[in-house]
Amino acid sequence: MGAFAGTLSASSSSVRGVDRGWGRLGSMVDAATVRFPELGFYTLAGGAQDPRALIDECHDAERLGLGTVFISERFNVKEAVTLSGAAAAATSSLQIMTAATNHNTRHPIVTASYATTMHRLTRGRFVLGLGRGIAPLFDAYGLPRITTAQMEEFADVMRRLWHGETILGHDGAIGSYPFLRLDPTFDEDIPLGLVAFGPNSLALGGRAYDHVVLHTFFTDETLQRCVATVKQAAERAGRDPDTVTVWSCYATVGDHLDQPTRLKKTVGRLATYLQAYGDLMVETNRWDPAVLSAFRADEVVQGVGGAIDVVASTEQLEHIAGLLPDEWLAPAATGTAEQCAASVRGQLDLGADAVIMHGASPAELEPIVEAYGTP
Repeated sequence: MGAFAGTLSASSSSVRGVDRGWGRLGSMVDAATVRFPELGFYTLAGGAQDPRALIDECHDAERLGLGTVFISERFNVKEAVTLSGAAAAATSSLQIMTAATNHNTRHPIVTASYATTMHRLTRGRFVLGLGRGIAPLFDAYGLPRITTAQMEEFADVMRRLWHGETILGHDGAIGSYPFLRLDPTFDEDIPLGLVAFGPNSLALGGRAYDHVVLHTFFTDETLQRCVATVKQAAERAGRDPDTVTVWSCYATVGDHLDQPTRLKKTVGRLATYLQAYGDLMVETNRWDPAVLSAFRADEVVQGVGGAIDVVASTEQLEHIAGLLPDEWLAPAATGTAEQCAASVRGQLDLGADAVIMHGASPAELEPIVEAYGTP
């Protein structure tokens, strides 16, 4: 079981007995409100347009006793630094984790300062989560593609800066920097997270990061394989594998939601992933690539004109549903609240340390969380 680095102790017997210390800062957090530290959610799920909705979502999450709010970044109204500060101001117990921002969109000193500010602002509830990003988008923006070597080096640089080190003449995978320093008095233990997909990223997470966030719509076999890759890499690096928390990112869409919404959160979301990086999804899950080719060639898919989960109509989603095999949509919590709760528990039984109930707001998750907490 992962150690949920940087989060709070839990009193509920449903939590799998994890000691989650606060490091040097000490705790000013209302740990009693956290019933389920092993459960998290993404704020502003999907193509949200109103960032202020984050505040109500965080309030709802703390009321339900969830453990972590995850912040994804889109270059519109979901800029991660601003949202992190809002989440900090709106909460007293939630762990706040970016999942993810990218190291190459800000200067290392800016990112290191952001993380330190959040760490102190939240009294230790912040995790800086990084990811590789979408390569074609970076190409379009004129940003360099992110490599595994860069993410490993960046993690090392962050930790050195957080512990007060002055770095002179850095010349490496992340670039050349004559002088890097925050404050020589700093001695901060700030957890790092990594959104990981392929085997190289997963192994990196095991040897150099504290949290590893997996992708949505991973089959049971893929989940178990990914957890094993992370934990084995941690062991090879001389780390206790239980100190690395592996998060299953699990689409959780109950029948209490209307059918068009369920289509958008399941078919629409998977189809959007297939638009962006379908080859990697198919390769990782060991699915039939011919299905992906047929999906890409379909006239309706080609005519959507944007991210399918954002712009497709219900009629288009119903058509696209017919292109996707049932087993591709199966890795999700669906059905009644009780069935969804059982499926979430199943992810823990398969080896995940924690579960992000993905694609739904805390208000939408409420009946499922209530069922999860029922003995």
